[in-house]
Amino acid sequence: MVGRFLHPFTSPSRTEHLRVVRGEGSLIFDDTGKEYVDAMAALWFANVGYGRQEVVDAIATQAARLHTYHAFDPFTMDPADELAERIAAIAPVDDPRVFFTCSGSEAIDTAIKLARAAHQRAGDGDRQIVVSRGSGYHGTNLGGTSAQGLDANKIGWGDLAPHFVQVPSHDIEAMSRLFAEQGDRIAAVISEPVQGAGGVIPPVEGYWPALRRLCDDHGAFLVADEVICGFGRLGTWFGSERYGVRPDLMTFAKGVTSGYVPLGGVVVGQRVREPLEADPAFVLKHGYTYSGHATACAAANACLDVTEAEGLLDRAKVLGDRLRAGLASLVDDGLYADLRGEGLIWALQTHEDQAPPEVRNRALDHGAVVRPLVAAIAFCPPLVITEEQIDRVVDAVAAAAR
Repeated sequence: MVGRFLHPFTSPSRTEHLRVVRGEGSLIFDDTGKEYVDAMAALWFANVGYGRQEVVDAIATQAARLHTYHAFDPFTMDPADELAERIAAIAPVDDPRVFFTCSGSEAIDTAIKLARAAHQRAGDGDRQIVVSRGSGYHGTNLGGTSAQGLDANKIGWGDLAPHFVQVPSHDIEAMSRLFAEQGDRIAAVISEPVQGAGGVIPPVEGYWPALRRLCDDHGAFLVADEVICGFGRLGTWFGSERYGVRPDLMTFAKGVTSGYVPLGGVVVGQRVREPLEADPAFVLKHGYTYSGHATACAAANACLDVTEAEGLLDRAKVLGDRLRAGLASLVDDGLYADLRGEGLIWALQTHEDQAPPEVRNRALDHGAVVRPLVAAIAFCPPLVITEEQIDRVVDAVAAAAR
């Protein structure tokens, strides 16, 4: 019997699912009591781990006081104001403000709209083109789907949004040619610091600084999609820091609350802010009922407290080295074809005769959760995973290769 829950990124005909009922640290448990080391932080998001009482308490306290109100004119709420200040203080963006959404997909569409709106308000209405990279994943709303670099996710929806152009993932020369030809019409370039769902693909050396220069030279905005890389994944607060770049707009979600409550947002830099703020009569007619949701923002503030108190940025570097070394040994042994990644996000390239979904299923049998991608297996564990648990994941994936 097919259940009433229509699952995302799942065949609608599927009738059986692994039922997760509990989590603790970096472990999850199914309804039979079986324990798994979650090497994917659920879906790239559970950075501070499961069962954090301090986060649960912050949620309960805020929900009891005021679960939320709305933030449309003229209202605001303390948790949202506090979180915006904290994110602005750590973001590698010039003089930013923070716009809150409910998800990463909404954050992407918001960033696209803000980039175009800023050009419109500055009198440059011809700038509508948004450039993205092959293998990029930018959520599943209309704008993000249109910017997708994963063709399989773009098929079957009919016509997508206009004015989106894509270049090969690492080809800065192709990006340069596009700017030379259409630079006066480009509103923004959007890219993940490390491409996640497209295969865990770090940038080639110098790519991000070159992208920043192209945007500066031609008057376009640079949008960093930090939905996966943000809040410690690469050992820095945001992936843009790791590559020495200050974007104009920066999207976030996932790790900001570690998934305890849905929340996303956009860090909006000075170049984008100024034309939007220049006319007091201008009203930003964009937003969501739950923008700045008080309970979600309280959860995010608690997650930031945990990240700071437990030194999770530095921990990501140490644990990332251990995970890299363990996975590299599997490549050395010929079990997998190659390894790539950065910080605490990695992917094993599979051999041609290895089907990633089958490797995932065998890893589950051995008590580890990994994620199958196109010709690869991804690893993105909570930043609180232990060294012993990392070793268990490596052992499970070694057994799953055979």
